[in-house]
Amino acid sequence: MVLGLTLATPEGTLDTGRAPRSAAGPDLRQLLLGSEGAFGVITSVTVRVRPVPRVRRYEGWRFASFDQGAAALRRLAQDGPRPTVLRLSDETETLIGLAQPDAIGSAVEQGGAGCLAVLGFEGTEEDTTRRREGAAAVLTACGGTFAGEEPGEKWAHGRYAAPYLRDSLLDAGAFAETLETATYWSRVPALYTVVRDALTATLTEAGTPPLVMCHISHVYENGASLYFTVVSAQGDDPVAHWTRAKHAANEAILAAGGTISHHHGVGTDHRDWYVREAGDLGIAALCAVKRRLDPDGLLSPGVLLPADQGPSFGS
Repeated sequence: MVLGLTLATPEGTLDTGRAPRSAAGPDLRQLLLGSEGAFGVITSVTVRVRPVPRVRRYEGWRFASFDQGAAALRRLAQDGPRPTVLRLSDETETLIGLAQPDAIGSAVEQGGAGCLAVLGFEGTEEDTTRRREGAAAVLTACGGTFAGEEPGEKWAHGRYAAPYLRDSLLDAGAFAETLETATYWSRVPALYTVVRDALTATLTEAGTPPLVMCHISHVYENGASLYFTVVSAQGDDPVAHWTRAKHAANEAILAAGGTISHHHGVGTDHRDWYVREAGDLGIAALCAVKRRLDPDGLLSPGVLLPADQGPSFGS
């Protein structure tokens, strides 16, 4: 968590964060976080740190469907005990993760791979034991089946390896990309379906039927994020090929009530959809901030806000 930051702007320096919480007007830290350099350059940051956990335990749980697993994650997020790590892969991502002959054979014997949830518990021995036992009771009541520690430990060991496969896939003529969003729990099932369908339909119509995978990557009391991975043939123009699919997914996200980005950010890729998400009045307010802090439009032109960032921008 960011407790304070200093922003250097063409009009001067802005310091924020005198206390962990404050009722002294709107929190300027939240205005600056996520501004992606459009308002100034962050020159210092004060962050909260935590002790290194004494114990780390990871495990897997299996659910018959994505909706069933999502409902179980919601229970843990809202009622507790909340694990340190809580993720849920859909059927496709689960099966790809089990892409070993013995694992697939075992999954078939059990009636399909289902959906794999990975739980992680970090802290003291006493605390992790208490939360593991409590979470197990909740997940069992929600229809989950304990899959042992191996799936969780495998995820923890290889969590940073998957992104490096992208270059190998590109070299082999395959296309691999990701996108993410978030919404409230009540909208998660519909958002998952419409984004997956938009990606599948757009790429299939282009003659490159894709493999679309998804997982819930972050959970909150009121909602969760969805992280999609897409693999297909590259097509004649890979950039244009993905652009069409990404735009279709962006439209589906806004239509289903999701946010255009949970953690990847806005940049230029999401800017036009962010403008629609924030609304005319919200963007006008940000433009006013931009004019005051960067009246000549020098900083990050075209990022976050519309490209016309001159002195009259947003007037």
